[in-house]
Amino acid sequence: MAGNRLASRYAKSLLDLTVEKGMLDAVQADMLVVDAAIEGSRELQLLLSSPTIKADKKNAILTAIFNGKVSELTMSFITLLTRKGRESALKAVVSSFIDQVRTYKGIVLAEVTSAVALDEATLQKVHAIAAQLAGKQIELVQKIDSALIGGFILRVGDKQVDQSVFGKIKSLKREFAENPYVPEL
Repeated sequence: MAGNRLASRYAKSLLDLTVEKGMLDAVQADMLVVDAAIEGSRELQLLLSSPTIKADKKNAILTAIFNGKVSELTMSFITLLTRKGRESALKAVVSSFIDQVRTYKGIVLAEVTSAVALDEATLQKVHAIAAQLAGKQIELVQKIDSALIGGFILRVGDKQVDQSVFGKIKSLKREFAENPYVPEL
């Protein structure tokens, strides 16, 4: 709980600063780069959470990784987190920042899960359905889950549309379980 609050506060401060400086889109793109780097590297995750590695060493490594790939403001923010001993919360701060930017821009996150990757035409149709459900601009994220067998599950906020084969099978099982029919022998 305290970690979420910490991440939210740092992210809110960064959001306010980027809006004030007119660099919201640039820093948002930078945060996506930082998020992908942390998500894709177990070594970087271990470095950020290690209490035995000194802050100046962590800062030097983070500078070597991100310098030239992110803006000066983002690099200054990462340095600030490291200097304050909050580098272990970097991933949470980045996630919170991305969520707060979506909220600031009025964008709703929609998630489509399917058994196989959807082609562009199908994604456009799903995007239209999600936009209609949300009533706002949406950001569509695609996930793959082969357990669905076929079809898709679309989640937009607290709404869900389940058009998967797996969902239909579960529904049929529930109906058969509630069936009062008892066969005569």
